[in-house]
Amino acid sequence: MTESTTPTTDDGAVERVLANAETRTEPRVFGAAQALQDHSTASHATSDGDQWDLEDRHALRRVGGLSTELEDVTEVEYRQLRLENVVLVGVYPQGAQEDAENSLRELAALAETAGAVVLDGVLQRRPHPDAATYIGRGKAQELKDIVAATGADTVIADTELAPSQRRALEDVVKVKVIDRTTVILDIFSQHAKSREGKAQVELAQLEYLLPRLRGWGDSMSRQAGGQVGAGGAGMGSRGPGETKIELDRRRIRTKMALLRRQIRDFGPAREAKRAERKRNTIPSVAIAGYTNAGKSSLLNALTSAGVLVENALFATLDATVRRSETSDGRVYTLTDTVGFVRNLPHQLVEAFRSTLEEVGDADVVLHVVDGSHPDPAGQLQTVRDVMGDVGVRDMPELVVFNKADLIDEGERLVLRGLEPKAHFVSSRSGEGVEELRAAIEEALPKPAVEIHAVVPYDRGDLVAAIHETGMLLSVEHLEGGTAVHARVSERLAADLAPFSSDTGA
Repeated sequence: MTESTTPTTDDGAVERVLANAETRTEPRVFGAAQALQDHSTASHATSDGDQWDLEDRHALRRVGGLSTELEDVTEVEYRQLRLENVVLVGVYPQGAQEDAENSLRELAALAETAGAVVLDGVLQRRPHPDAATYIGRGKAQELKDIVAATGADTVIADTELAPSQRRALEDVVKVKVIDRTTVILDIFSQHAKSREGKAQVELAQLEYLLPRLRGWGDSMSRQAGGQVGAGGAGMGSRGPGETKIELDRRRIRTKMALLRRQIRDFGPAREAKRAERKRNTIPSVAIAGYTNAGKSSLLNALTSAGVLVENALFATLDATVRRSETSDGRVYTLTDTVGFVRNLPHQLVEAFRSTLEEVGDADVVLHVVDGSHPDPAGQLQTVRDVMGDVGVRDMPELVVFNKADLIDEGERLVLRGLEPKAHFVSSRSGEGVEELRAAIEEALPKPAVEIHAVVPYDRGDLVAAIHETGMLLSVEHLEGGTAVHARVSERLAADLAPFSSDTGA
């Protein structure tokens, strides 16, 4: 199978959505999926490394236009995964059209990241979503016609649907109906790699599934009690039994309890690592921001870490910690965290709370924003809202507008109006990276205690500790030892106290 047969997630796949835009005024049809970057500008920088993880993720390729049903048994070795064809639908009130279109473009990018082909997308203006079918019975019939005309097999709603809304809409359009939350959970389940990440995603999926279980046919029948039942307990034990759906709910609750215990058990390991960094007074910088804003690319540009980079939403789920140094030799850590998105499902916020603790324990938050995105102010607000939900709103923050090579001077002036002290960086071209390093160095907490000491030559470990965790202001090699003037932590100052020098060396 050649590379050319593989569908891409460029604007062309979504531009087909605009075919009916001029001929139909309601529901409205949305524009291009601007949440994803254009492939011509999304190539990896040299600092991204070999990207072996990305090659592994793309080892199984989806091929459009193929069916999973075989017409000839000789085709068995060439069968591929069939892409889902989807139609998107959203509802917006008066005056919120632009936000609704941005949200639907983002939903298109989510669907493409999950492995679907977006065929069409519609928006309906109404004060509130319909309680029964989300878009109303009449518009649901119109949506049914669009689904039939495009040959779609799935409808995705740009919200979290109630179970009754999903069932009612499915009854009308006659194809599978899912919502925004389902798509995000599906992407997370595809991209989770670590044991903790997989457990967190599974917990979020079960929390979402529990109120949405449905019984079909025999699933709703009663289990026989008494001698007919599995226990064979005889008289006094006969009864209506439990429905299959209740047994499923019980199993899900049991599994959720097990997953919560597993996630709690991962906590001590994280705490031990953080405690070791705190014990050695190693400052930490957390990279947070909107999904696909370029957080992993920026980490690679700052540290040459070689972590996975992909032009997709939620490409990185597991926190990645890398070591770096300031110009004066102080060591600090950079942590890449999971990205945020508007209307992030609360199940994921709760499940990934332990991962987001990395942001809460950081000394500085590097807030990365996609400068080329059509709604950077919305990205800023969304990330700050989620950080507020996990209790880290008041952290020291450096705002970074990434992808500066894709924006012109006029757009920079607008972004300056949003954040006057922000830094403009391009992890692809290297623009602004050195200036950002200097800003991070300036924002890191300074060691609290200023000391003058003459350290014996047999205590080179203390001099090394000053170089690694303190600020060495001056050094001189004397006959009796190394004379140092430095700022260090209270713990290291106590170790250096026996060698303190009042003369200032």
